[in-house]
Order: sequence, then C-alpha cells, then structure tokens
Amino acid sequence: MIVGITARAAGTDAPVEQRFGRAPYFVFVDTETGKAESIENPLVDAAGGVGPRAVQMFSEHGATVVITGQVGGNAARALGMGGIKAYAYRGSGSVAEALAEYTAGNLQPLPL
Repeated sequence: MIVGITARAAGTDAPVEQRFGRAPYFVFVDTETGKAESIENPLVDAAGGVGPRAVQMFSEHGATVVITGQVGGNAARALGMGGIKAYAYRGSGSVAEALAEYTAGNLQPLPL
C-alpha cells in the first residue's frame, strides 16, 4: 500500500505539513517495502483549485491513503471520488512518526 504524507521538506524525517494542497512536499511511502519517494509540490504557489490537482498527484503515485492535517472541501470531494482515504495527523512530528501513528491505528479519518 502507498501512503502519501504532506511534509515541509523531503524525506521521512521531515516535519508533517498541516496543509494538504499547499504542502511544500509530498512523501509517498510503500508500506510493504519501506521505500519512500519525496516530490516537491509544484502547486504551492498556484492561484486556486490546488486541492483537486494535489489529489490527482497522489492518485498518479498510487496512494490509497493520505495523512495530513486538514483538507479543504474541494480536495475532500476529490479524495472521496478517487477512493483515497484521508487521516488527520495534527502533531508536530515527522513523516515517519505520522506513518507509525497511522499503522498503529491512532489517527482519525477525515470526513470526505
């Protein structure tokens, strides 16, 4: 399974970013292999409609789960339509810590 996590920098040691569509980086982790890929978000400074376009990027990377702080209404609808589940991580920890919290079943689903 691929889990996409919003981050302030590249890598699993990076702090989690609370904003979904305007996160500086997206970190995709394959939970079966442990392999992580970080991509810089080209939508950070885009004018509008970034939520659904960010969802498209997550879909293209095979993510079935998103971990972030919050998502806007348009992004929530796009996630729901794409069959991608979203979970809230509101801590100040790293991508790896957020993933561990998800794996342990400690994160609440975001309404989609």
